[in-house]
Amino acid sequence: MSITDTDTMSWNPKALDEILSNDEGRPVLFTNARILTMDPLIGIMTGADLLFVGSLIVGVGPAIVTAAEDDNAIVVDCTGMTIAPAVVDTVALTGGRGHRSEYVATLTPGNAPDFLVVPDELATDVPNAVATLISRPEQVRALVAAGRPVLWAGADVPGRATAPQAGIPISPDLTGSPRVGVWIDVKDFLHQELTADGRYDETRGGRPHAYQGRYWIDGDRIDYLDDLGFWAYGEFQGDELHHAGYVMKLG
Repeated sequence: MSITDTDTMSWNPKALDEILSNDEGRPVLFTNARILTMDPLIGIMTGADLLFVGSLIVGVGPAIVTAAEDDNAIVVDCTGMTIAPAVVDTVALTGGRGHRSEYVATLTPGNAPDFLVVPDELATDVPNAVATLISRPEQVRALVAAGRPVLWAGADVPGRATAPQAGIPISPDLTGSPRVGVWIDVKDFLHQELTADGRYDETRGGRPHAYQGRYWIDGDRIDYLDDLGFWAYGEFQGDELHHAGYVMKLG
């Protein structure tokens, strides 16, 4: 086992335990890191701190650690480490964003704490940091998604979120769901029937069965898989269903 492997395995175990058991909303502070914010205004910071509460970054920059004790923050020492966005805005990387407000996935106050912690020598820039995650995940000190650790010290975190199982899911029985029924757009052109067996059937301009297929509801999102093979989606907003430019209500 190399020295690097040993360092990885022993990286901040107490801090991980505190973060996983953090049910009191304590702030979490990753301190003394080189931070590649990807924000064109803030840029790259050295000897800097990243502070987040829950799923929101609230501060980035040097000297935040001075208030860590006052705020009862969980402190993660990142000496020798680089923090980089875990969600990469490739358009921004190539200079394709016209305004700072158009950047996504930056480590900026107000954004989600989705980030990587990687040794400095493996993260000269954001692409190298991401490449380390893909090719050498055992060297990643932390992968944090919306403030919750996914990887820590090169290993999966117990109870971590996992990707949805691949393949077409079985449609659940939606009997009694308030979203089952015929949804009609405000211009009375589109009628979309959602049935309890997870099937939909659209009438368009009086033409029956224009599109038919399966659907799945996840929170306020609805995904469609048409029998012709294409996917589409919609969103429930209050008592409305928004889909492909149509605004529908239950008939």
